[in-house]
Amino acid sequence: MRIVAHRGASATHQENTIAAFEAARGEGADGIELDVRRSLDDVLIVHHDARLADGRVLADTASVELPPWLPTLAETLDAVSDMWLNLEIKNLPDDPDYDADNAISVAVAGLLTARMFAAEGAGDDGRSLADRFASRILVSSFNVDSIRRIREVEPAIPVGMLVWGQSDPNSLIARAAGHCFDAINPHDLLVDPTFVKRAHDAGLTVNVWTVDDPQRIRLLAAMGVDSVITNRPQVARQALAS
Repeated sequence: MRIVAHRGASATHQENTIAAFEAARGEGADGIELDVRRSLDDVLIVHHDARLADGRVLADTASVELPPWLPTLAETLDAVSDMWLNLEIKNLPDDPDYDADNAISVAVAGLLTARMFAAEGAGDDGRSLADRFASRILVSSFNVDSIRRIREVEPAIPVGMLVWGQSDPNSLIARAAGHCFDAINPHDLLVDPTFVKRAHDAGLTVNVWTVDDPQRIRLLAAMGVDSVITNRPQVARQALAS
């Protein structure tokens, strides 16, 4: 089971920062989960909320005016190029930066594809683009249209549907499979052995969020989930080792 650090080692470091991502690597995380939004000048920024701590809307703020600790997606890709990444596109209708055209998805797909070719020597290793992406990247969102747009721009990029609440698990799995997505990322409350089996039978990987309890992490591993997303990667690593 892959251990994925939720916004980096967010229990001990400022979330969605290079320091949190590097700390997660040091704590034994296999991957990083992070959030992506856009600035006023269309720079992809790693930040969870639509607003900054001072109340400014990120999408109304030029990238040069952002706090220095707030990384761009390009800077993050450079810093954690050796780790698996789950990029969550933040783009919901109630957000002040909602993008109905899903231009953010086009920008994310373009950057990821350019970086993949640059890092892998444009396919010189003989692997297909899909194979190279599959081992490195998952793009997810609560907005189904945002990840469908990723699929339209670059079908090789793996995509996953984020789900939570008390929704019917069968319908959620059917919806993700019906869109030919690669993964479903459910909240922990939805997950039991039946959920995992049905998702796997539908061809979906299962990446569960957000779990810090060691006993629950071990139970999820026993169920066969593909990833656990956690604020405490070191605790998760120790839980699996025990």
